[in-house]
Amino acid sequence: MPARIRGIRSLNTQTFTAAVLACVCVIGAAHGGQAGETAMKHVIVYAQKDTFAGWPANNGVWMWEGKEIVVGCSVGPYRVQEGHNITEPIRSALCRSLDGGETWQVEFPANYVGQSVKLSDPPGPINFGHPDFAMRIIGMGYHGTAQKRGGFYVSYDRGKTWTGPHRFNGLAEVGELADLELTPRTDYLLNGPADCMAFLSATRGSFSDRTFCVRTTDAGATFRFVSWIVGPSDPNRAVMPCTVRCPDGKLLSAIRRRNVPGKDCWIDLYRSTDDGQSWTFLSKVGDTGQRNGNPAAMIRLRDGRLCCVYGQRDRRAIIARFSADQGLTWGPDQVIRDGYASFEKGADMGYPRLVQRADGRLVAIYYWANEEHPCQHIEATIWDPQETAATTQAGAATSDAQDRK
Repeated sequence: MPARIRGIRSLNTQTFTAAVLACVCVIGAAHGGQAGETAMKHVIVYAQKDTFAGWPANNGVWMWEGKEIVVGCSVGPYRVQEGHNITEPIRSALCRSLDGGETWQVEFPANYVGQSVKLSDPPGPINFGHPDFAMRIIGMGYHGTAQKRGGFYVSYDRGKTWTGPHRFNGLAEVGELADLELTPRTDYLLNGPADCMAFLSATRGSFSDRTFCVRTTDAGATFRFVSWIVGPSDPNRAVMPCTVRCPDGKLLSAIRRRNVPGKDCWIDLYRSTDDGQSWTFLSKVGDTGQRNGNPAAMIRLRDGRLCCVYGQRDRRAIIARFSADQGLTWGPDQVIRDGYASFEKGADMGYPRLVQRADGRLVAIYYWANEEHPCQHIEATIWDPQETAATTQAGAATSDAQDRK
């Protein structure tokens, strides 16, 4: 039986190197945890009648000072139908919490993520070292954006105002990408005021995405193709990376996988020991179910462990797993949320993002549905991961980390 978390200690958002990732939305009202789980709190981030809200992982999450969190989600009118229960018009929203995810407010900034906006050059050198910097990466093939060559928005005031969308100058000349559509979400690492690595994906057709790394060292004026993380020769879909840098400089990227034309879905971890020049498979993190699976939300904790959170659609649950050895092995599943219920046949849920507050608690943000709120909406689970340290060590020996699909 999977363990159920009651306590933990917390996570570090690596202020400069991992000011990355994606997530969620609005109105904050906390409600109690499940029976016997007093250390775990579930908080409503965005829930509105007759409105579908989803896909934090397709948007972005940013944190400042271990307390202020801004997350993104896609929202639209709710209607039960085949596929997702969302209809046009679909809007991209940002939600802000000033108290570590306890309460939330919704925002719809001007000039932020539209379907038919022309790409432009950045208005000048991008200051990746600005203390209030945020970048949102967009692409093709998911809700809220439609840019075949990809692009990005930039904010210097914690997401209140944005410029963009800006083009990835230089990538159009990369021969390996010439006939592909870019399908990135938001995943980047900041290396210095003029230096940023972004982790993108590209596709030639449905579910054929493969993942690669690009870098700018001239403040965003140009981006160069660095390497494939999972290249075109790999037989399985590889999309939506979530990347962290370890203290020794190694890069770890958790990637959403799917066996196409099959339906088996899982998360793989890849490692680079040469600053992104090359990548090797390291471990399998976990299975994500057969309904197109779920992406990973992975961060490095202050205690040195990795935490990876993902939706498991077959089990209708949100799962956390921990690694104490930089992703070589993974401890047992920790169920941080179950009891999913909605009108659709499958489980349309998950797509989490994850941050660690200054007090050490973890905040996992995802979309969800239950009896109280049957329309898909955004929730957050806040918990302390300290007790799982012992569980991580005990479970490492029996981990299925090397059981690759």
